[in-house]
Amino acid sequence: MDHSSPSSGGVAGLSQATILRRIIAEQTIAIPGAPMALVAKLIEREGFQAMYLSGAVLSAGVHAVPDIGLITLDQLAAHTRILSAAADLPLVVDADTGFGGPREVEECVRVLEAEGAAAIQLEDQKGAASGTGGTKRCGHLAGKQVVSVSEMAEKVAAARAGCRNPDTVIIARSDARGVAGLDDALARLHAYQDAGADWLFPEAPRDRDEFARIGREFADGAPLLANMTEFGVGPLLTVDELSDLGFAAVLFPVTLMRVAMQAMHAALAVIGDEGTQESLLDLMQTREELYELLDYDPSDPQAWLAAHSNRLAAHSNRLAAHSNRLAAHSNQIDQQPRTAPRGDS
Repeated sequence: MDHSSPSSGGVAGLSQATILRRIIAEQTIAIPGAPMALVAKLIEREGFQAMYLSGAVLSAGVHAVPDIGLITLDQLAAHTRILSAAADLPLVVDADTGFGGPREVEECVRVLEAEGAAAIQLEDQKGAASGTGGTKRCGHLAGKQVVSVSEMAEKVAAARAGCRNPDTVIIARSDARGVAGLDDALARLHAYQDAGADWLFPEAPRDRDEFARIGREFADGAPLLANMTEFGVGPLLTVDELSDLGFAAVLFPVTLMRVAMQAMHAALAVIGDEGTQESLLDLMQTREELYELLDYDPSDPQAWLAAHSNRLAAHSNRLAAHSNRLAAHSNQIDQQPRTAPRGDS
């Protein structure tokens, strides 16, 4: 089965969230992670029907920091805007723990939705204030901590309430499999579904049997999302296998970044050893291939501007709205009462 064609292609009059819901109602799809805007365009050109903004890729690939809660909502919103403007595909955004409690989660959803997110993913790990880091880590690593079921359910309900578009997909991820076991993770996912989650994301099942059990558990429930991240604790199953097990969508969150980084590492070694990149030319994207991907004729730049004027205007409008939100947030901070610093005792 081909899980990358045809592309969703932006059906006239429908939001990307609506398109995403319709797609997964028909078939199980692969959702690659897009490290940057040009990759988003490549994902679209290759016929995939959705793309993913991974917190791990944003942390490591864009900001060169570990995925431990250091990224702020403003940084996530900015990258969401860039990717959603680059490709006419539904964008699934990893919002980690939602940057705080229910009130912050509701604001997070509104911001990301405004920047072009079709689906927003929240997890039940313990987090910290936006950008401060903490106990949060990759879902396939040991040492995670999870919040109470009721706390996460409140966040899910707040996320649902924060959606201006009723079709925006709220994804609830549970990291409890690696903390308290599969039974606890399943119970949590049921609670999150009851709280309003549209899709469910069981993180880090250990083997095919666990994936199968999860599929049976939610056979008549919310669509299931599987994470096929490399070098994790679970098996790498194919999209067809996961479809047979009851999953509606399959993430490949860091795959393209890992492949690209290894290729760049090899290229740097060649340049260091040979003093030239000439032996790498056959492995490179050519200038013509780049321009084709950008839909750009260098002999007529004005034609590109005319053809893409609507997209550029939408991007500018989102940027202006983002600047207004930052200004409003700054004003709120300035108006908060300040306490005098305490002297040494």
